[in-house]
Amino acid sequence: MDADAVAPAVGAADWERRSVVRVLPVARPRKLAKVPFVELADGALQGVVSSGSDIARVYVSAIAAGSHEASCSTNNNRPCGGGGVRCNHIRALVDEAVVQYGITQVARYLRVELDEGDATGGDLLRRLTGGAGPTVAARVFSRFLAHLSYLEVPATTEPLPELHWFPSGVGS
Repeated sequence: MDADAVAPAVGAADWERRSVVRVLPVARPRKLAKVPFVELADGALQGVVSSGSDIARVYVSAIAAGSHEASCSTNNNRPCGGGGVRCNHIRALVDEAVVQYGITQVARYLRVELDEGDATGGDLLRRLTGGAGPTVAARVFSRFLAHLSYLEVPATTEPLPELHWFPSGVGS
């Protein structure tokens, strides 16, 4: 294989030449009981939201960037019965995303124009224009379970090959 084929192009961004990616600090610490998983990934704000009525049930909620189509269903693809795209699970997801990432970053990712003074998830939610979208429950729930599996990895000082991508030494 030609060495130039794998080398970054001249003028490539700094992040393309590094083996670690800059990790943004959380805007504020958040409580994980209601929304244990929230991410800006795959062109959507998506995450896992605990049910308000059944401790054993979770919902996977998502809002697509740009189109603002929203979906909410249980992890086994049963649709949410809470009022469509503005259900309480979507509200909780948006609120926790604003806590974790800050309203500016969430709005930029979803391609939402904010007015001066908009500071809450409710302000952001009012600006979303999309209807119902396709469910992403299986993909998002699978990612959530993968993140949970790292909590069960025993403590060690040996390298873990599956975590080679994880940024080390951030903040040092």
